[in-house]
Amino acid sequence: MDELFKKQVYEVTRLIPKGRISTYGAIAKAVGYPNHSRHVGHAMGGCPKDVPAHRVISSSGKLSVPSFRERLEKENVVVQDNWKIRDFKTLFWDPLKEL
Repeated sequence: MDELFKKQVYEVTRLIPKGRISTYGAIAKAVGYPNHSRHVGHAMGGCPKDVPAHRVISSSGKLSVPSFRERLEKENVVVQDNWKIRDFKTLFWDPLKEL
């Protein structure tokens, strides 16, 4: 995976406000690769500690990494028992609209 792609993914992800969530696909679109959501996921797997990877979830509104639940709940994001984010549409941060 290209280092520039990773850097762009991390930069956009750092902009997601606390208490909000985005998706792998939305981040991919924001960096100019709309069909590369899986690449965003791979980049997030090895991201620096200052990148809030816990705020990036699947487009179905479901957590991909169970250990992120606690971090999201500390930001007052409600994660249901089925790992879905309650109020996904309300909390969704779309970088193409927000930036």
